[in-house]
Amino acid sequence: MDALFLLLPISLLFVLGIGVAFWWAIFSGQFDDTRDAAVAILDDDDRTHAK
Repeated sequence: MDALFLLLPISLLFVLGIGVAFWWAIFSGQFDDTRDAAVAILDDDDRTHAK
């Protein structure tokens, strides 16, 4: 039971920290341009050109 009194507040702090980080990521524009990153891998031409 003593471990519960220690682990519960620690876990709540972790959840709060993750929520704040996710909130910051959403409102700072981290997820605004997801299409260009997905298409960039398709545009990459790294083939070796045989002569």
